[in-house]
Amino acid sequence: MSENAEIPAAPQAEDLARAEMYKEEANEYFKNQVYDKAIELYTKAIELNPSIAVYYGNRSISYLRTECFGYALTDASKAIELDRNYIKGYYRRAAAYMSLGKFKLALTDYRTVMRAKPNDKDAMARFTECSKMVKMLAFQKAISVEEKKNIADMINLEAMAIEDEYTGPKLVDGKVTLQFMQELLEWYRKQNKLHRKYAYKILLDVKSWFMAQPSLVDITIPEDSKFTICGDIHGQYYDLLNIFKLNGLPSETNPYLFNGDFVDRGSFSVECIFTLFGFKLLYPNHFFMSRGNHESATMNQMYGFDGEVKAKYSTQMAELFTEVYNWLPLAHCLNNKILVMHGGLFSRDDVTLQEIREIDRNRQPPDEGLMCELLWSDPQPQIGRAPSKRGVGVQFGPDVTQNFLTTNSLDYIVRSHEVKNDGFEVGHDGKCITVFSAPNYCDTMGNRGAFITLNGKDMKPYFTSYDAMPHPNVRPMAYANSLLKFMC
Repeated sequence: MSENAEIPAAPQAEDLARAEMYKEEANEYFKNQVYDKAIELYTKAIELNPSIAVYYGNRSISYLRTECFGYALTDASKAIELDRNYIKGYYRRAAAYMSLGKFKLALTDYRTVMRAKPNDKDAMARFTECSKMVKMLAFQKAISVEEKKNIADMINLEAMAIEDEYTGPKLVDGKVTLQFMQELLEWYRKQNKLHRKYAYKILLDVKSWFMAQPSLVDITIPEDSKFTICGDIHGQYYDLLNIFKLNGLPSETNPYLFNGDFVDRGSFSVECIFTLFGFKLLYPNHFFMSRGNHESATMNQMYGFDGEVKAKYSTQMAELFTEVYNWLPLAHCLNNKILVMHGGLFSRDDVTLQEIREIDRNRQPPDEGLMCELLWSDPQPQIGRAPSKRGVGVQFGPDVTQNFLTTNSLDYIVRSHEVKNDGFEVGHDGKCITVFSAPNYCDTMGNRGAFITLNGKDMKPYFTSYDAMPHPNVRPMAYANSLLKFMC
Protein backbone atom coordinates (compact mmCIF):
# COMPACT_ATOMS: atom_id res chain seq x y z
CA MET A 1 0.00 0.00 0.00
CA SER A 2 1.41 3.43 -0.94
CA GLU A 3 2.15 6.01 1.71
CA ASN A 4 -0.60 8.26 0.38
CA ALA A 5 -3.34 5.59 0.37
CA GLU A 6 -6.11 6.39 2.83
CA ILE A 7 -7.23 3.70 5.25
CA PRO A 8 -11.00 3.93 5.84
CA ALA A 9 -11.72 5.22 9.31
CA ALA A 10 -13.23 2.70 11.68
CA PRO A 11 -16.85 3.46 12.54
CA GLN A 12 -17.28 5.39 15.75
CA ALA A 13 -19.14 3.82 18.67
CA GLU A 14 -22.03 6.18 18.04
CA ASP A 15 -22.29 5.02 14.41
CA LEU A 16 -22.20 1.37 15.48
CA ALA A 17 -25.08 1.97 17.88
CA ARG A 18 -27.11 3.86 15.26
CA ALA A 19 -26.51 1.07 12.73
CA GLU A 20 -27.92 -1.47 15.20
CA MET A 21 -30.88 0.79 15.81
CA TYR A 22 -31.58 1.01 12.07
CA LYS A 23 -31.30 -2.78 11.79
CA GLU A 24 -33.80 -3.36 14.60
CA GLU A 25 -36.21 -0.84 13.08
CA ALA A 26 -35.79 -2.50 9.67
CA ASN A 27 -36.55 -5.89 11.22
CA GLU A 28 -39.90 -4.58 12.42
CA TYR A 29 -40.78 -3.26 8.97
CA PHE A 30 -39.74 -6.61 7.50
CA LYS A 31 -42.02 -8.48 9.91
CA ASN A 32 -44.87 -6.20 8.85
CA GLN A 33 -44.05 -6.89 5.17
CA VAL A 34 -43.10 -3.27 4.42
CA TYR A 35 -40.08 -4.40 2.46
CA ASP A 36 -39.13 -1.15 0.72
CA LYS A 37 -38.84 0.62 4.08
CA ALA A 38 -36.89 -2.31 5.52
CA ILE A 39 -34.45 -2.11 2.60
CA GLU A 40 -34.02 1.63 3.15
CA LEU A 41 -33.17 1.12 6.83
CA TYR A 42 -30.85 -1.86 6.29
CA THR A 43 -29.05 0.33 3.74
CA LYS A 44 -28.60 3.06 6.38
CA ALA A 45 -27.18 0.47 8.78
CA ILE A 46 -24.74 -0.73 6.11
CA GLU A 47 -23.63 2.83 5.35
CA LEU A 48 -22.77 3.35 9.02
CA ASN A 49 -21.14 -0.05 9.53
CA PRO A 50 -20.41 -1.94 6.29
CA SER A 51 -18.66 -4.85 7.98
CA ILE A 52 -21.66 -6.72 9.44
CA ALA A 53 -22.78 -9.78 7.47
CA VAL A 54 -26.25 -9.84 9.04
CA TYR A 55 -27.10 -6.40 7.61
CA TYR A 56 -26.45 -7.65 4.08
CA GLY A 57 -28.18 -10.96 4.79
CA ASN A 58 -31.30 -9.20 6.03
CA ARG A 59 -31.35 -6.80 3.11
CA SER A 60 -30.90 -9.79 0.79
CA ILE A 61 -34.10 -11.50 2.00
CA SER A 62 -35.92 -8.17 1.67
CA TYR A 63 -34.76 -7.92 -1.93
CA LEU A 64 -35.93 -11.49 -2.51
CA ARG A 65 -39.40 -10.57 -1.30
CA THR A 66 -39.53 -7.64 -3.76
CA GLU A 67 -38.23 -9.86 -6.60
CA CYS A 68 -34.93 -7.95 -6.91
CA PHE A 69 -33.06 -11.21 -7.33
CA GLY A 70 -29.90 -9.63 -8.72
CA TYR A 71 -29.54 -7.32 -5.73
CA ALA A 72 -30.39 -10.21 -3.36
CA LEU A 73 -27.60 -12.27 -4.90
CA THR A 74 -25.05 -9.46 -4.52
CA ASP A 75 -25.96 -8.87 -0.86
CA ALA A 76 -25.87 -12.56 0.02
CA SER A 77 -22.45 -12.92 -1.59
CA LYS A 78 -21.20 -9.87 0.35
CA ALA A 79 -22.52 -11.35 3.60
CA ILE A 80 -20.63 -14.59 2.92
CA GLU A 81 -17.49 -12.63 2.04
CA LEU A 82 -17.67 -10.86 5.41
CA ASP A 83 -18.41 -14.01 7.39
CA ARG A 84 -17.77 -17.44 5.85
CA ASN A 85 -19.62 -19.03 8.77
CA TYR A 86 -22.82 -16.99 8.26
CA ILE A 87 -25.09 -19.86 7.25
CA LYS A 88 -28.07 -17.67 6.42
CA GLY A 89 -25.92 -16.02 3.74
CA TYR A 90 -25.71 -19.33 1.89
CA TYR A 91 -29.45 -19.86 2.29
CA ARG A 92 -30.14 -16.38 0.89
CA ARG A 93 -27.77 -16.82 -2.03
CA ALA A 94 -29.26 -20.21 -2.85
CA ALA A 95 -32.71 -18.58 -2.86
CA ALA A 96 -31.50 -15.91 -5.28
CA TYR A 97 -29.90 -18.50 -7.55
CA MET A 98 -33.10 -20.56 -7.49
CA SER A 99 -35.20 -17.54 -8.40
CA LEU A 100 -32.92 -16.92 -11.38
CA GLY A 101 -33.12 -20.56 -12.47
CA LYS A 102 -29.45 -21.21 -11.62
CA PHE A 103 -30.09 -24.49 -9.85
CA LYS A 104 -26.54 -25.91 -9.96
CA LEU A 105 -25.16 -22.84 -8.18
CA ALA A 106 -27.98 -23.05 -5.64
CA LEU A 107 -27.10 -26.69 -5.03
CA THR A 108 -23.48 -25.73 -4.29
CA ASP A 109 -24.65 -23.35 -1.56
CA TYR A 110 -27.05 -25.92 -0.11
CA ARG A 111 -24.17 -28.39 -0.02
CA THR A 112 -22.18 -25.87 2.05
CA VAL A 113 -25.10 -25.56 4.46
CA MET A 114 -25.33 -29.35 4.72
CA ARG A 115 -21.68 -29.62 5.65
CA ALA A 116 -22.08 -26.96 8.32
CA LYS A 117 -25.34 -28.44 9.70
CA PRO A 118 -25.29 -32.17 8.85
CA ASN A 119 -28.11 -32.99 11.28
CA ASP A 120 -30.43 -30.18 10.22
CA LYS A 121 -33.57 -31.70 8.68
CA ASP A 122 -34.54 -28.47 6.95
CA ALA A 123 -31.11 -28.16 5.32
CA MET A 124 -31.28 -31.79 4.21
CA ALA A 125 -34.77 -31.30 2.70
CA ARG A 126 -33.67 -28.26 0.71
CA PHE A 127 -30.51 -29.95 -0.52
CA THR A 128 -32.50 -33.02 -1.59
CA GLU A 129 -35.18 -30.99 -3.36
CA CYS A 130 -32.65 -28.84 -5.20
CA SER A 131 -30.72 -31.94 -6.21
CA LYS A 132 -33.92 -33.36 -7.73
CA MET A 133 -34.42 -30.15 -9.73
CA VAL A 134 -30.87 -30.32 -11.10
CA LYS A 135 -31.30 -33.97 -12.12
CA MET A 136 -34.72 -33.33 -13.67
CA LEU A 137 -33.41 -30.41 -15.75
CA ALA A 138 -30.40 -32.46 -16.87
CA PHE A 139 -32.77 -35.23 -17.98
CA GLN A 140 -35.00 -32.76 -19.84
CA LYS A 141 -31.98 -31.30 -21.60
CA ALA A 142 -30.80 -34.77 -22.60
CA ILE A 143 -34.11 -35.81 -24.16
CA SER A 144 -34.58 -32.42 -25.85
CA VAL A 145 -31.54 -33.19 -28.02
CA GLU A 146 -33.67 -35.82 -29.71
CA GLU A 147 -36.36 -34.61 -32.08
CA LYS A 148 -39.27 -33.98 -29.79
CA LYS A 149 -42.83 -34.50 -30.90
CA ASN A 150 -45.30 -31.69 -30.26
CA ILE A 151 -47.58 -32.42 -27.32
CA ALA A 152 -50.41 -30.85 -29.34
CA ASP A 153 -50.07 -33.62 -31.94
CA MET A 154 -50.47 -36.28 -29.26
CA ILE A 155 -53.83 -35.08 -27.90
CA ASN A 156 -56.79 -37.29 -28.86
CA LEU A 157 -59.92 -35.29 -28.11
CA GLU A 158 -62.21 -37.98 -29.55
CA ALA A 159 -61.08 -40.40 -26.85
CA MET A 160 -62.14 -38.02 -24.06
CA ALA A 161 -65.69 -38.76 -22.96
CA ILE A 162 -67.93 -36.21 -21.24
CA GLU A 163 -69.30 -37.93 -18.14
CA ASP A 164 -73.05 -37.66 -17.43
CA GLU A 165 -72.40 -36.09 -14.04
CA TYR A 166 -70.54 -33.11 -15.59
CA THR A 167 -72.89 -30.13 -15.39
CA GLY A 168 -70.46 -27.34 -16.22
CA PRO A 169 -70.12 -25.14 -19.33
CA LYS A 170 -69.89 -26.90 -22.68
CA LEU A 171 -68.45 -25.81 -25.99
CA VAL A 172 -70.96 -25.59 -28.83
CA ASP A 173 -69.76 -27.57 -31.86
CA GLY A 174 -66.27 -27.22 -30.38
CA LYS A 175 -66.51 -23.42 -30.30
CA VAL A 176 -66.38 -20.88 -27.49
CA THR A 177 -69.60 -18.85 -27.24
CA LEU A 178 -70.56 -15.88 -25.09
CA GLN A 179 -72.89 -18.13 -23.10
CA PHE A 180 -70.01 -20.56 -22.52
CA MET A 181 -67.82 -17.73 -21.19
CA GLN A 182 -70.53 -16.36 -18.93
CA GLU A 183 -71.14 -19.83 -17.51
CA LEU A 184 -67.39 -20.46 -17.17
CA LEU A 185 -66.88 -17.28 -15.11
CA GLU A 186 -69.56 -18.38 -12.65
CA TRP A 187 -68.44 -22.03 -12.70
CA TYR A 188 -64.92 -20.97 -11.75
CA ARG A 189 -66.17 -18.49 -9.15
CA LYS A 190 -67.75 -21.46 -7.37
CA GLN A 191 -64.40 -23.31 -7.54
CA ASN A 192 -65.46 -25.90 -10.08
CA LYS A 193 -63.25 -27.39 -12.79
CA LEU A 194 -63.74 -27.17 -16.55
CA HIS A 195 -63.92 -30.60 -18.17
CA ARG A 196 -60.53 -31.66 -19.47
CA LYS A 197 -61.85 -32.23 -23.01
CA TYR A 198 -62.94 -28.60 -23.27
CA ALA A 199 -59.74 -27.42 -21.57
CA TYR A 200 -57.59 -29.30 -24.10
CA LYS A 201 -59.72 -28.04 -27.00
CA ILE A 202 -59.24 -24.43 -25.88
CA LEU A 203 -55.48 -24.93 -25.61
CA LEU A 204 -55.19 -26.52 -29.05
CA ASP A 205 -57.30 -23.83 -30.71
CA VAL A 206 -55.56 -20.91 -29.02
CA LYS A 207 -52.15 -22.35 -29.89
CA SER A 208 -53.15 -22.40 -33.57
CA TRP A 209 -54.29 -18.80 -33.31
CA PHE A 210 -51.10 -17.55 -31.65
CA MET A 211 -48.90 -19.43 -34.11
CA ALA A 212 -50.35 -17.30 -36.90
CA GLN A 213 -49.46 -14.04 -35.12
CA PRO A 214 -46.25 -12.04 -35.52
CA SER A 215 -44.02 -11.35 -32.51
CA LEU A 216 -45.19 -7.73 -32.61
CA VAL A 217 -48.93 -7.35 -33.20
CA ASP A 218 -50.29 -4.09 -34.65
CA ILE A 219 -53.67 -3.01 -33.27
CA THR A 220 -55.93 -0.33 -34.75
CA ILE A 221 -58.23 1.49 -32.32
CA PRO A 222 -60.94 3.54 -34.08
CA GLU A 223 -61.36 7.17 -33.01
CA ASP A 224 -64.62 6.62 -31.15
CA SER A 225 -63.53 3.36 -29.47
CA LYS A 226 -62.31 2.53 -25.96
CA PHE A 227 -59.38 0.18 -25.36
CA THR A 228 -58.25 -1.34 -22.03
CA ILE A 229 -54.75 -2.46 -21.00
CA CYS A 230 -54.31 -4.71 -17.95
CA GLY A 231 -51.02 -5.66 -16.29
CA ASP A 232 -50.01 -8.71 -14.27
CA ILE A 233 -52.87 -10.93 -12.99
CA HIS A 234 -50.73 -13.67 -11.38
CA GLY A 235 -53.45 -16.20 -10.78
CA GLN A 236 -55.70 -13.82 -8.82
CA TYR A 237 -58.97 -14.96 -10.40
CA TYR A 238 -61.33 -13.09 -8.10
CA ASP A 239 -59.53 -9.84 -8.87
CA LEU A 240 -59.82 -10.64 -12.58
CA LEU A 241 -63.58 -10.98 -12.10
CA ASN A 242 -63.54 -7.57 -10.42
CA ILE A 243 -61.84 -6.00 -13.45
CA PHE A 244 -64.67 -7.27 -15.64
CA LYS A 245 -67.22 -6.01 -13.13
CA LEU A 246 -65.66 -2.54 -13.07
CA ASN A 247 -64.90 -2.25 -16.78
CA GLY A 248 -67.32 -4.64 -18.51
CA LEU A 249 -66.79 -8.04 -20.08
CA PRO A 250 -64.57 -8.20 -23.16
CA SER A 251 -66.49 -7.77 -26.42
CA GLU A 252 -66.02 -6.43 -29.92
CA THR A 253 -66.89 -2.98 -28.56
CA ASN A 254 -64.88 -3.42 -25.33
CA PRO A 255 -61.46 -4.75 -26.39
CA TYR A 256 -58.70 -5.71 -23.93
CA LEU A 257 -54.96 -6.31 -23.91
CA PHE A 258 -53.58 -8.37 -21.03
CA ASN A 259 -49.86 -7.66 -20.73
CA GLY A 260 -48.27 -10.88 -19.44
CA ASP A 261 -47.82 -12.76 -16.15
CA PHE A 262 -51.29 -14.27 -16.19
CA VAL A 263 -50.17 -17.13 -13.93
CA ASP A 264 -47.88 -18.14 -11.03
CA ARG A 265 -47.90 -17.15 -7.35
CA GLY A 266 -51.68 -16.80 -7.14
CA SER A 267 -53.32 -20.22 -6.73
CA PHE A 268 -56.18 -19.70 -9.22
CA SER A 269 -53.89 -19.52 -12.24
CA VAL A 270 -55.68 -22.28 -14.15
CA GLU A 271 -58.95 -20.37 -13.85
CA CYS A 272 -57.30 -17.13 -14.98
CA ILE A 273 -55.58 -18.56 -18.03
CA PHE A 274 -58.60 -20.49 -19.36
CA THR A 275 -60.76 -17.40 -18.88
CA LEU A 276 -58.31 -15.29 -20.87
CA PHE A 277 -57.77 -17.94 -23.56
CA GLY A 278 -61.54 -18.37 -23.83
CA PHE A 279 -62.05 -14.66 -24.51
CA LYS A 280 -59.19 -14.75 -27.02
CA LEU A 281 -61.02 -17.45 -28.98
CA LEU A 282 -64.39 -15.68 -28.66
CA TYR A 283 -63.06 -12.27 -29.80
CA PRO A 284 -59.75 -13.02 -31.55
CA ASN A 285 -59.47 -9.55 -33.12
CA HIS A 286 -60.56 -7.65 -30.01
CA PHE A 287 -58.77 -9.50 -27.20
CA PHE A 288 -54.98 -9.59 -27.00
CA MET A 289 -52.35 -11.23 -24.79
CA SER A 290 -48.61 -10.49 -24.46
CA ARG A 291 -46.10 -12.94 -23.06
CA GLY A 292 -44.64 -12.16 -19.64
CA ASN A 293 -41.52 -13.50 -17.95
CA HIS A 294 -43.74 -15.94 -16.01
CA GLU A 295 -45.00 -17.58 -19.19
CA SER A 296 -41.95 -19.85 -19.12
CA ALA A 297 -41.27 -23.42 -18.02
CA THR A 298 -38.70 -22.58 -15.33
CA MET A 299 -40.85 -19.90 -13.71
CA ASN A 300 -43.91 -22.16 -13.83
CA GLN A 301 -42.00 -25.01 -12.17
CA MET A 302 -40.85 -22.68 -9.38
CA TYR A 303 -43.81 -20.40 -8.73
CA GLY A 304 -46.79 -22.72 -8.86
CA PHE A 305 -48.47 -22.87 -12.27
CA ASP A 306 -46.86 -26.17 -13.25
CA GLY A 307 -47.88 -27.74 -9.93
CA GLU A 308 -51.40 -26.32 -10.18
CA VAL A 309 -51.98 -27.71 -13.69
CA LYS A 310 -50.70 -31.13 -12.61
CA ALA A 311 -52.95 -31.07 -9.52
CA LYS A 312 -56.06 -30.01 -11.45
CA TYR A 313 -55.34 -31.83 -14.74
CA SER A 314 -52.17 -33.63 -15.82
CA THR A 315 -48.45 -33.46 -16.62
CA GLN A 316 -49.31 -33.66 -20.30
CA MET A 317 -51.42 -30.52 -20.06
CA ALA A 318 -48.63 -28.70 -18.22
CA GLU A 319 -46.31 -29.52 -21.15
CA LEU A 320 -48.93 -28.33 -23.64
CA PHE A 321 -49.16 -24.99 -21.83
CA THR A 322 -45.41 -24.56 -22.36
CA GLU A 323 -45.93 -25.05 -26.10
CA VAL A 324 -48.75 -22.49 -26.16
CA TYR A 325 -46.78 -19.91 -24.15
CA ASN A 326 -43.89 -20.17 -26.61
CA TRP A 327 -46.18 -18.71 -29.28
CA LEU A 328 -47.55 -15.75 -27.31
CA PRO A 329 -46.75 -12.41 -28.99
CA LEU A 330 -44.02 -10.37 -27.28
CA ALA A 331 -45.41 -6.87 -27.84
CA HIS A 332 -48.31 -4.88 -29.28
CA CYS A 333 -48.29 -1.53 -31.07
CA LEU A 334 -51.45 0.59 -30.72
CA ASN A 335 -52.30 2.94 -33.60
CA ASN A 336 -48.58 3.24 -34.42
CA LYS A 337 -48.31 5.42 -31.30
CA ILE A 338 -47.88 3.23 -28.21
CA LEU A 339 -45.71 0.15 -27.73
CA VAL A 340 -46.89 -2.27 -25.03
CA MET A 341 -44.61 -5.02 -23.69
CA HIS A 342 -44.36 -6.83 -20.37
CA GLY A 343 -40.88 -5.80 -19.23
CA GLY A 344 -39.21 -2.94 -21.03
CA LEU A 345 -36.52 -1.61 -23.32
CA PHE A 346 -33.12 -2.72 -24.43
CA SER A 347 -29.41 -2.81 -23.64
CA ARG A 348 -28.57 -1.17 -26.97
CA ASP A 349 -29.86 1.85 -28.86
CA ASP A 350 -31.47 1.90 -32.30
CA VAL A 351 -33.72 -1.12 -31.81
CA THR A 352 -36.58 -0.83 -34.31
CA LEU A 353 -40.14 -2.14 -34.31
CA GLN A 354 -39.21 -4.20 -37.33
CA GLU A 355 -36.52 -5.99 -35.34
CA ILE A 356 -39.08 -6.84 -32.65
CA ARG A 357 -41.50 -8.02 -35.35
CA GLU A 358 -38.86 -10.44 -36.66
CA ILE A 359 -37.89 -12.06 -33.32
CA ASP A 360 -38.04 -15.86 -33.44
CA ARG A 361 -40.09 -16.31 -30.27
CA ASN A 362 -41.05 -20.00 -30.36
CA ARG A 363 -38.75 -20.99 -27.50
CA GLN A 364 -38.05 -20.54 -23.83
CA PRO A 365 -36.95 -16.99 -22.97
CA PRO A 366 -33.18 -16.60 -23.42
CA ASP A 367 -30.88 -14.99 -20.83
CA GLU A 368 -30.02 -12.01 -23.04
CA GLY A 369 -31.05 -10.19 -26.20
CA LEU A 370 -34.21 -8.45 -27.36
CA MET A 371 -36.67 -11.18 -26.35
CA CYS A 372 -35.20 -11.43 -22.85
CA GLU A 373 -35.27 -7.66 -22.35
CA LEU A 374 -38.85 -7.29 -23.60
CA LEU A 375 -39.88 -9.71 -20.84
CA TRP A 376 -37.55 -8.72 -17.99
CA SER A 377 -36.29 -5.10 -18.15
CA ASP A 378 -37.34 -2.28 -15.79
CA PRO A 379 -37.21 1.54 -15.98
CA GLN A 380 -35.02 3.58 -13.63
CA PRO A 381 -35.22 7.33 -12.85
CA GLN A 382 -31.52 7.92 -13.60
CA ILE A 383 -30.33 8.52 -17.15
CA GLY A 384 -28.49 5.77 -18.97
CA ARG A 385 -28.60 2.07 -18.22
CA ALA A 386 -27.68 -0.10 -15.24
CA PRO A 387 -27.49 -3.82 -14.48
CA SER A 388 -30.92 -5.19 -13.63
CA LYS A 389 -31.96 -5.42 -9.99
CA ARG A 390 -33.52 -8.75 -11.01
CA GLY A 391 -30.31 -10.21 -12.39
CA VAL A 392 -31.93 -10.55 -15.84
CA GLY A 393 -32.60 -7.86 -18.46
CA VAL A 394 -31.51 -4.25 -17.99
CA GLN A 395 -32.59 -1.06 -16.23
CA PHE A 396 -33.16 1.86 -18.60
CA GLY A 397 -33.42 5.59 -17.96
CA PRO A 398 -35.60 8.38 -19.42
CA ASP A 399 -33.01 9.17 -22.11
CA VAL A 400 -33.13 5.55 -23.32
CA THR A 401 -36.92 5.72 -23.48
CA GLN A 402 -36.93 9.02 -25.39
CA ASN A 403 -34.33 7.76 -27.84
CA PHE A 404 -36.38 4.61 -28.54
CA LEU A 405 -39.58 6.62 -29.03
CA THR A 406 -37.86 9.06 -31.40
CA THR A 407 -36.29 6.24 -33.40
CA ASN A 408 -39.68 4.54 -33.87
CA SER A 409 -41.97 7.61 -34.05
CA LEU A 410 -43.90 6.57 -30.93
CA ASP A 411 -45.57 8.67 -28.21
CA TYR A 412 -44.97 6.47 -25.13
CA ILE A 413 -44.56 2.89 -23.90
CA VAL A 414 -46.71 0.86 -21.51
CA ARG A 415 -45.24 -2.00 -19.51
CA SER A 416 -46.12 -4.06 -16.42
CA HIS A 417 -43.86 -6.42 -14.45
CA GLU A 418 -43.56 -4.36 -11.23
CA VAL A 419 -45.82 -3.96 -8.20
CA LYS A 420 -46.91 -0.32 -7.73
CA ASN A 421 -48.75 1.02 -4.67
CA ASP A 422 -51.58 2.50 -6.75
CA GLY A 423 -51.42 -0.21 -9.41
CA PHE A 424 -49.76 2.16 -11.87
CA GLU A 425 -46.90 4.63 -12.20
CA VAL A 426 -46.15 7.30 -14.79
CA GLY A 427 -42.41 7.82 -15.27
CA HIS A 428 -39.84 9.18 -17.68
CA ASP A 429 -41.68 12.48 -18.20
CA GLY A 430 -44.90 10.64 -18.99
CA LYS A 431 -43.23 8.48 -21.64
CA CYS A 432 -43.03 5.21 -19.65
CA ILE A 433 -46.17 3.92 -17.91
CA THR A 434 -46.30 0.87 -15.63
CA VAL A 435 -49.60 -0.91 -14.98
CA PHE A 436 -49.98 -3.79 -12.50
CA SER A 437 -53.39 -5.42 -12.09
CA ALA A 438 -52.91 -7.83 -9.15
CA PRO A 439 -53.98 -5.98 -5.95
CA ASN A 440 -52.52 -7.08 -2.60
CA TYR A 441 -50.04 -9.15 -4.58
CA CYS A 442 -49.42 -12.55 -2.98
CA ASP A 443 -51.87 -11.52 -0.22
CA THR A 444 -49.00 -9.57 1.36
CA MET A 445 -48.02 -6.42 -0.54
CA GLY A 446 -51.04 -4.23 0.25
CA ASN A 447 -50.92 -2.55 -3.18
CA ARG A 448 -53.92 -1.58 -5.27
CA GLY A 449 -54.41 -2.96 -8.77
CA ALA A 450 -55.10 -0.83 -11.84
CA PHE A 451 -55.96 -0.88 -15.52
CA ILE A 452 -55.58 1.72 -18.26
CA THR A 453 -58.34 2.86 -20.60
CA LEU A 454 -57.76 5.05 -23.64
CA ASN A 455 -59.63 5.96 -26.81
CA GLY A 456 -58.53 5.96 -30.40
CA LYS A 457 -59.02 9.70 -30.80
CA ASP A 458 -56.27 11.03 -28.52
CA MET A 459 -54.69 7.82 -27.07
CA LYS A 460 -54.48 9.52 -23.67
CA PRO A 461 -54.24 7.05 -20.76
CA TYR A 462 -56.80 7.05 -17.94
CA PHE A 463 -56.21 4.98 -14.81
CA THR A 464 -58.67 3.02 -12.68
CA SER A 465 -57.35 1.71 -9.35
CA TYR A 466 -59.10 -0.87 -7.18
CA ASP A 467 -58.59 -2.90 -4.01
CA ALA A 468 -58.23 -6.66 -3.68
CA MET A 469 -61.31 -8.85 -3.52
CA PRO A 470 -61.86 -11.67 -0.99
CA HIS A 471 -60.99 -15.11 -2.32
CA PRO A 472 -61.44 -18.71 -1.12
CA ASN A 473 -59.01 -19.87 1.53
CA VAL A 474 -56.29 -21.14 -0.78
CA ARG A 475 -53.06 -19.33 -0.05
CA PRO A 476 -50.79 -17.92 -2.78
CA MET A 477 -47.92 -20.21 -3.78
CA ALA A 478 -49.95 -23.24 -2.63
CA TYR A 479 -48.66 -25.20 -5.64
CA ALA A 480 -45.15 -23.68 -5.75
CA ASN A 481 -41.92 -25.63 -5.48
CA SER A 482 -41.27 -26.46 -1.83
CA LEU A 483 -37.82 -24.89 -2.10
CA LEU A 484 -39.43 -21.47 -2.18
CA LYS A 485 -40.70 -21.84 1.37
CA PHE A 486 -37.44 -20.30 2.58
CA MET A 487 -38.49 -17.07 0.87
CA CYS A 488 -41.55 -16.79 3.10
